[in-house]
Amino acid sequence: MPIKCAAIDDEPPALALLKEYISAFPELQLVQTFDDAISASGFLRRVPVDLLFIDINMPDISGIDLVKSLDKKPLIIFTTAYKKFAWEGFELEAFDYLLKPIERKRFSRSVQKAIDYFHFKNNRLNEQEESIFVHAEYKLVKIALQDVEYIESLEDYIRINLLSAKPVLTLMPLKKILEKLPPDKFRRIHRSYIVGADKVVSIANRKVTLVSGRELPVSDTYAGFIQDWKK
Repeated sequence: MPIKCAAIDDEPPALALLKEYISAFPELQLVQTFDDAISASGFLRRVPVDLLFIDINMPDISGIDLVKSLDKKPLIIFTTAYKKFAWEGFELEAFDYLLKPIERKRFSRSVQKAIDYFHFKNNRLNEQEESIFVHAEYKLVKIALQDVEYIESLEDYIRINLLSAKPVLTLMPLKKILEKLPPDKFRRIHRSYIVGADKVVSIANRKVTLVSGRELPVSDTYAGFIQDWKK
């Protein structure tokens, strides 16, 4: 399955370089290039792509604002000459951030990771061990769902507590991580907690005890979990 991609950059030399680099990957199908964000925005709403290479600092609409406006976001690789935009890019869960002038070796490493992730994402239902990817410490981290005991909210961040490794901290609301998890294996029990259903060993006095011995409260809003767990 080809990975459909598009490239957006208001500088013709930079756009030509992206086209050259992309052409070296037979897995990628470059469906369109744009030198302005407004035209690109309209196209991407009509023709979704799998991977988007996009400059951040453009005169009409910034790359960050364009990505925010998309209902269905592809994998994003930001390209820019300004390091100061890196944090905003990662807040949008960009797959990678390439600093101009982009070196071929750095580009190739980034694209190969994107290809691997794309195939993983599309084939994971056929894999024995289900996993998710999250951003942590400016890199993409693969987490095996079987290893997740519980997830807790820490305001803008969440901490994913694992059975066999140290916790992973990532910038994401609890509601969003819940959307990534299989509903038959993970349940919200409190505004601050999600638990792996098979990691609960007992429930008493509106508290669940997990395999590690950790106790977590069950709020009134999510009390239905108790009855479901008993079944």
